[in-house]
Amino acid sequence: MIARSVPAVLQGMNKVATAAQLRWNLLATAALASDVKERLVKLAGSRVTEEGILIIEARRYRTQEQNRLDAIQRLVALVQKALVEPKQRKKTRPSVTSSAARVDEKKRRGAVKRTRRYNPADWEN
Repeated sequence: MIARSVPAVLQGMNKVATAAQLRWNLLATAALASDVKERLVKLAGSRVTEEGILIIEARRYRTQEQNRLDAIQRLVALVQKALVEPKQRKKTRPSVTSSAARVDEKKRRGAVKRTRRYNPADWEN
């Protein structure tokens, strides 16, 4: 039997689980209004389960405490983003002057293209 040595780089791997997972039931919470909840679900996307539980996983840092803080900060940022109500778009119409200018430009362009057309009758003598 041949004895194999484990490389020094791999010896300390996978000893401690430092990832943190934050779970928050969005549908059951009374802290947010329903329109804010809808925006939050839309922003969170696939991080919300079918039961309405928001799951944020943090594994950026080497300590579990830092990952917990990171998950909480990400949740706060997400909620703050959902609290901002998007502006309603106002429908606008082009002015009469701009519409007339557009049509005029189209006619001018068409005239240029008409002069470039090849008509065999014009070339025969």
